[in-house]
Formats: sequence, C-alpha cells, structure tokens
Amino acid sequence: MKTVKIAGVPEHFNLPWHLCIENGEFEEENIDLQWKNIPEGTGKMCQMLREGETDIAVILTEGILKDITAGNPSKIVQVYVQSPLIWGIHVAAQSGFQSLEDLKNKKVAISRIGSGSQLMAYVNANEQGWETETIEFEIVNTIDGAVEALTNKKADYFMWERFMTKPLVDQGIFRRIADCPTPWPSFVIAVRDEFLKKNPKIVEKILEIINKTTVDFKAIPEIDKTLAELFKQKPEDIREWLELTQWSQKNLTEKSFDKIQNQLFDLGIIDKKSIFVETVKAV
Repeated sequence: MKTVKIAGVPEHFNLPWHLCIENGEFEEENIDLQWKNIPEGTGKMCQMLREGETDIAVILTEGILKDITAGNPSKIVQVYVQSPLIWGIHVAAQSGFQSLEDLKNKKVAISRIGSGSQLMAYVNANEQGWETETIEFEIVNTIDGAVEALTNKKADYFMWERFMTKPLVDQGIFRRIADCPTPWPSFVIAVRDEFLKKNPKIVEKILEIINKTTVDFKAIPEIDKTLAELFKQKPEDIREWLELTQWSQKNLTEKSFDKIQNQLFDLGIIDKKSIFVETVKAV
C-alpha cells in the first residue's frame, strides 16, 4: 500500500475526493490517500508542498502558479475545476460600507501572504482602477479570523468564496457588496516534483479515479441535499453553485498556463515568468 498525502480546503469543491476515499476506490488500487483539510487555504498549502508536508494539493490556480514562479518545486498536473471561483467581497454587516468605491484604500483581511484572498484583492483593485502598491493587509488565517477582524474593525473587507461565506451573510455577520470572479480556472492539482518523479503511475491512477467521479458528480442522486447538510448551506444556494461549477478532467495547456501567467505578471503579482513543463497525462 502506497501512502500519499493530499491537502485541500474544507469546501464543497472537494467532496468528490472524500467520496472516493470513503468508497475505497484508492484502496482498491493499493493507494492509501490521506486527506488533510487546510482551512488556511492556498498560502499554507504552498508551504506544505515546499516543506514536503503534503505530496499533492488541490489548490487555487493563481496561488500555486505564483509560488512555482517563486521556486516552489511542484508541478500542476491537471485542472480540477475549470469554472472561475466567484469571490464575494464582504464587509461587516453593521459597517457603513455600501459600494465597492467605499472600499478604495481600505484594509483587506487575508488568510495569509500569498493566499488567494490576497491575490484576488490585487485583481479586484486593478479592475477598479485603484493603486495596488498601497493596499494594506490584515492577516487573519481563517474565515473565523476574518469574522473577528471585520467585527472589531481591524480590517474593512474580506474576499472569500461566495457560497461558502453565504451562511455568514444569512446570519447577519457579513454583508456581500460585490462579486469578483477569477479570470482563470479556479482549482488545479499540484504535485511535489520529487513525488511526481518517483511515482508518475501512482499520480496517473489518482487522477483517473478522481476524474471518473467528477465527470458524473452532478448526477449523483440528491447530491444537492448532501452538500447542503455537510456545509450548512441552503439547498437553493447549493443548486445555484452546482449550476455554475464545472469540474475538469484535462491537463492545464501551455496556452492556458501562459495566459494566466501573463495576467499575473501584468497585475504585478509575479515579477518573472516560468517555462511551461508538460506533466503526466490526465486520464
């Protein structure tokens, strides 16, 4: 039995992995896939890949691409979710902020440096025509930290996946004033170079198993109810999210890689570009 460590956020996107693990599909192929939830998100997972704490990460595209450019010894082996991630821009429900323009030059709560929440703050600022060099950040680690920071006015706004944050909006803790979809596929699967070099067939088999599940995921009977119960969401919100979400079973192409990298470069998120390297074939 080959032990493989994998990390991802505790969000609805990753339920297919848990279903495959619970159904014993990896075990049948002699793979002990050990999943670890990382509520801190992409910045933490980049660190884990660098330090060998995980072999694989299901991770935000912009975050891992930025970190690979900065020397993270990992490769993107496949696109996991092709559709954009819809980032809600949230403020404390009792705050006076009513529009995006009100947030110009205000402090952003982010999970950590290099996280998707930080990178998307740059994307949003650029789209609004704001200065990006002067953005102030408050590191909050998790969504609970963001609640504390916004409630106590340590930060002014927080960007996080719209549907996972919706319960806080429904509870009157946050108020969502706008959305900011990513201009690229939301999630990719990244593997440490060392692990990939030694275990290419294991990686191929893992991709084969997860792809068989994601291709039919929306057709699973009552999957909307299952997701709503697991993630404490309203069924109608889950149904909307399912309509908007498109899983992928394909490699990241050189064309897509270059497009994303060019966007990150133009935004000043990266200061140099990497060469595209083809990896194992998604099955």
